[in-house]
Amino acid sequence: MKQLFLYSLIATLLLSNSDCSKKKDDRYKGRLEVASICMNYTIGVIEGDIDPSTIVNSWTDETTNITYTNVFKLGNPCDFPAGIKQGDEFYFTIDTSKGKDCAVCMAYYPTPSKALSITIAP
Repeated sequence: MKQLFLYSLIATLLLSNSDCSKKKDDRYKGRLEVASICMNYTIGVIEGDIDPSTIVNSWTDETTNITYTNVFKLGNPCDFPAGIKQGDEFYFTIDTSKGKDCAVCMAYYPTPSKALSITIAP
């Protein structure tokens, strides 16, 4: 009976350890593709296995006629660090918590149709 308990304990530990190693990494690498007026920011995903339904596969900035792939509009502009400039690469996670409200001007600049709120990761 003790051996059965011991084998069950070992099997449980091994299986739980394998689940940890298969945990999906929810950190992505992005690049600030377009930093325009009033925080109309477009971010490209350049590394990571992100759900393709949450981003736009291909989007053309109608102002510059430049096409970007795997992009989204910044959904939480008031939480985005001012030190990140257009062209900078950074790591982020998707933030599903309700973002804080803040004042952002209403000037228009084209952005992708899908938006994500993100948190910059170390």
